[in-house]
Amino acid sequence: MLFDALAAEMHRLLRNRLTVFWSVVFVPLMFAVGGVIYHLVNKAQGDAAAAAAGLPTTGAGAPLNLADFFAFGANQSANGALMTFMLIAAATVYAGDYRWETWRLISARNTRPALILGKVGAMKLLALAASLAMLVAAFVFYLAQAVVFERPPTFSLGAAEAADAALIWLLSFVRLVQYGLVALLTAVVTRSLLAALFVPWALGFGQTILGAPPVMMLLKLHPDGWPAQLLMPGLAYDTLKNLVSPGAARVMSTEAALWPALGSLALWCVVPLGLALLLFRRQDLSKE
Repeated sequence: MLFDALAAEMHRLLRNRLTVFWSVVFVPLMFAVGGVIYHLVNKAQGDAAAAAAGLPTTGAGAPLNLADFFAFGANQSANGALMTFMLIAAATVYAGDYRWETWRLISARNTRPALILGKVGAMKLLALAASLAMLVAAFVFYLAQAVVFERPPTFSLGAAEAADAALIWLLSFVRLVQYGLVALLTAVVTRSLLAALFVPWALGFGQTILGAPPVMMLLKLHPDGWPAQLLMPGLAYDTLKNLVSPGAARVMSTEAALWPALGSLALWCVVPLGLALLLFRRQDLSKE
C-alpha cells in the first residue's frame, strides 16, 4: 500500500514539470550559471587591474583540486534559497489535494497513513534530487574556476575529507526533509496551500530574528543549551554542521551542544510527522 501511494505521488509530481523545475532545478542552475559569471567577472577585473599596473595578464595559475567541490556543495545543499523554493513542491504535494478537493477520491483507494507517508516519501526523493543537483552545481563552479583562471585541475580526496563532506551532505538532506515536514503539518491543520507555503518560511524568518545575538542575550538563551536548540532547528543544523566540519568551523560550536542539536533536529522531524498522521486519521475528508 505504501509503495502504491509513493508511486502515485511520484507520478503526479513528475507530471507537474513546472513545480519540479522551480523546486529542484532552478536554484542549482542559478548557482552554476552565477558561478561561471562570477569567475568571468573576477578574471576580467583582475586582468584590467594587472594591465593598468603594467603586469602580465596571462599565465597558468596554481593547480585547483576539483575534489573540493564535494565539501563546498555539501555545505550549500540546504541553503536558504533552495529551502525556500523546495516549499513550492512541499505545498503542492502536501496541500494540493485540499486545494483541488481530491482527497475523497484517493482516500478510498488506500489507508490514510500510507497516503501521508507516500507524500513524505515523494518529498524525500525530491529533496535527494535537489541536494544532488547542488553537488553538480558546485562541481560546475569549480570546473569554471579552473577553466577561466587557467588553473590545471587535479583531483585528490582523502577518506577523512570524504567522510566529513558526506556527513554534512546527509545533514543538509535531513534539514530539507525536516523543513518540508513543517509544511506537511501546516497543510493538514489549515487545509491551505498558501499556508503550507508561507508558514514554514515565516518560522524560518522568525528563527533568524530569534537567533540574533542581541535577541538571544535579551532572552538569556545560550546557543549550546537545550532551549535555544529546541526552539531553532536551523541553529541545531548549523551546530551539527560546525561540529563535523574540518578546520576553523569546528570550533564555532562546542561538543556540549551535540545532544541538544541532535535532539532538536530529531524532534522537529518526528513531531510534525506524528501530529500530521494523528490529525489526518481523524479528519473529515468528505468535502475535500
